[in-house]
Amino acid sequence: MTSDGVAYERRSAAQVVAPARPRKLAKVPFVELAEGRLQGVVSSGSDIERVYVSSVTAGEHGLSCNTNNNRPCGGLSQAYGRACKHIESLVAEAVLQYGTDRVARYLKAEVPEGASVMSALKTTGAENRAAEVFASFLRHLAYLELPASTDPLPELQWFPAAGAVS
Repeated sequence: MTSDGVAYERRSAAQVVAPARPRKLAKVPFVELAEGRLQGVVSSGSDIERVYVSSVTAGEHGLSCNTNNNRPCGGLSQAYGRACKHIESLVAEAVLQYGTDRVARYLKAEVPEGASVMSALKTTGAENRAAEVFASFLRHLAYLELPASTDPLPELQWFPAAGAVS
């Protein structure tokens, strides 16, 4: 409930959850828990024009990593279920953003006390979802280009206004 007595589910604005710890956006500019995956965009260490679109599926811990030009990551070994440095960076930044417990719960991973989320994943290969993940990243970037305003955005008006009767 909000201070005015309206349930969060009935508002047109979502409650923003503060990051678990501050993180730098240069290496992993985009990370989210969405569509049954931990997914995001990781900057290339060698080429400023290249990013890697990486994801880990919830449950089966399927790994996927491709460049923004849809080329497979050379460091990812799907045959052996070995993560590349991009996926390791993605998981590390997700833990900074959301906290270990939330990331582990979302991925359905049992993380022993003192262990990392990455070490608890039983990884496999996964279907390439780079196009979907990159589209989500570009959608988020588009909101940064909008002028500052308190006016509602029509594409974000999924719920009726506070106080509306259904």
